[in-house]
Amino acid sequence: MEALPKALEIDEKSPESKDLLPSQTASSLCISSRSESVWTEAPRSNWEIYRKPIVIMSVGGAILLFGVAITCLAYTLSLGEMSLKVLKMTGPAFLSLGLMMMVCGLVWVPIIKKKQKQKQKQKSMFFQSLKSFFLNR
Repeated sequence: MEALPKALEIDEKSPESKDLLPSQTASSLCISSRSESVWTEAPRSNWEIYRKPIVIMSVGGAILLFGVAITCLAYTLSLGEMSLKVLKMTGPAFLSLGLMMMVCGLVWVPIIKKKQKQKQKQKSMFFQSLKSFFLNR
């Protein structure tokens, strides 16, 4: 076999060799995974489940209303030319930002509902298999 030139060899301290090495062992991957155990999971209230989408929708609604107010002021008040330009630019920006945040929150709710149904289905399948395991002995 032919020896590689020194320039092509990768020493152990180079960043390329670190990319090739696994960063975590299988046991540490299991520990650090975010999967929740059926046994340790405590029942969560609706507020805990839907808190983040509600906050996102509320903040988005507030920003949307702020954008509506600024836009209305820009078109109804007679201000200086520079102030008018700034209001006409920032009003629609706040409108679009607020609308985007509200839509993100609204889309997030069905995703959470679907995940909750999947968790419930997974739990029932787990307990059903456990039940059949003990009853078939």
